[in-house]
Amino acid sequence: MKKMSFMFVAVGVVSTVALEAQTFPTDDPVIQEMWKEGMEEGSQAYNLAQVLMDSIGPRLTGTSGYVQAAEWLESLYNAWGVDVERHEYGTWRGWERGITHVDLLEPRVRTLNATMMAWSPGTEGVVEAEVLALPELSSEADLEAWLPQVAGKVVAISFPEPSCRAPESWEGQATQVSYQRFLQERETAERSWTQSLLLAAGMDRGGARGAEAVVARRLEDAGAVAVLRALWSDGWGADKIFDASTERVATIHLSCEDYGLVARLALNDQSPTVRIDAQAEFTGSVPAFNVVATMPGSELPDEYVLLGAHLDSWDGASGATDNGTGTIMMLEAARILKTAYPNPRRTIVIGHWDAEERGLIGSNNFQADHPEVMDGLQSAFNQDNGTWRVDYIRMMGFTDAGSHFARWFSAIPPEITQHIELDIPGLPESGGSDHMSFLCVPAPSFRFQSNYPDYRQYTWHTGIDTFDKIVFDDLRNNATLAAMVAYMASEDPERVSRETVTLPNAPLAGPMRVSRRTQNFPSIGQWPQCRIPRRSYENN
Repeated sequence: MKKMSFMFVAVGVVSTVALEAQTFPTDDPVIQEMWKEGMEEGSQAYNLAQVLMDSIGPRLTGTSGYVQAAEWLESLYNAWGVDVERHEYGTWRGWERGITHVDLLEPRVRTLNATMMAWSPGTEGVVEAEVLALPELSSEADLEAWLPQVAGKVVAISFPEPSCRAPESWEGQATQVSYQRFLQERETAERSWTQSLLLAAGMDRGGARGAEAVVARRLEDAGAVAVLRALWSDGWGADKIFDASTERVATIHLSCEDYGLVARLALNDQSPTVRIDAQAEFTGSVPAFNVVATMPGSELPDEYVLLGAHLDSWDGASGATDNGTGTIMMLEAARILKTAYPNPRRTIVIGHWDAEERGLIGSNNFQADHPEVMDGLQSAFNQDNGTWRVDYIRMMGFTDAGSHFARWFSAIPPEITQHIELDIPGLPESGGSDHMSFLCVPAPSFRFQSNYPDYRQYTWHTGIDTFDKIVFDDLRNNATLAAMVAYMASEDPERVSRETVTLPNAPLAGPMRVSRRTQNFPSIGQWPQCRIPRRSYENN
């Protein structure tokens, strides 16, 4: 592979070796031992993932679930003889989720698919109340006339989807006429709802999610006893479940189907009544920290290879593919490294980052607090969407990175590398995951990416991001890849250069403008900038 211009160029690392045959391109005994540990009988990926996703579960920042996951990681690293410590960077708002139970009582009885949103207050005991839906508002006078009615009521403020049927079902089965009619009617209804929402929020423009947060607080002040919200993920049974904005009353997320039911009843004056039992506890200010393991370098201890994945998750489900699989990938890679390569040439650091979901907070603080790691960083490798096997790595605009990856991949079995495209030299992302915290330095920081479409549609931040979505052949593949790349980067006789491409001054045309996998626009004109690290919930 040779140095190329800044334009998007995808280079596939391809092999003609049959998939069922395992091949070693070199006789390197470390690579062979890593294969055995990661891909054959030595693998611990299933057992580790089952404990993290099923027994510990979601790992929302500031909760006991996150602490339990950290303690579990620490116990494993200690058992493996790997140094581990907490990098405490600040504090967060402590919160514990209890049960959420919501029943429709009138006009018929039905138990609803409901989840209290993260950091929501609970209800004061069991609440029974009529549900109102946001009406069509055309003026401030309409709003002022409606607001007094919400006292003592539960209020539904999200757009009720006219159909929770996945888009591919509509496209594949409906007639063109009915599909186009559906799209037009939905667009008209959503536009009207959004206009009412913005008016209720006192906003001239903006996204629905931000406006809903403002409206929820306004309804809380007007005496509503709970707020209902919904955010469909465009897939069968998949809903995105984020955080509440209320401070005194519960915010409840309903599934697309059940939210639509309740909203339609309210909008058609059929007086829906619900019973809500939502339990939660705020536990004050709690420590915020990353879990960081270290394998000291034997020859170049002040140069570093960094493996990373965020440990925190949203808590509408188990946080399996976001980012439990990334966590297991790097944890299992560390175990493989300790077994097959216990005395690395460069220091290998494994970072399990906190609060990625709140804006890359944990990794950003690690970057700010550890300039020695940033100065000596050979390369960082991050993983944050573990639905399928790694199939794409962008060089992020580092002109020299492609030649290093070529050397590293030349020693890795083609059963792994044949699936991967390298974007050489690529462009830095303008958003994304924890690799951005180090990319901004600038330090060579790369993202191991898997295919995005069904991840975005079905498991990313949804209520069905659970253990059963893990593909273990791919998780074993990814962990072995991470271990092998870390080994090759540690042993590389040369440092990865920090020389970067000249960024374009205008958006690139056509498909080169945006990665089909990340949906993040490349930086224009200016390299990504580091941010002042946020160290508490209040420091926003």
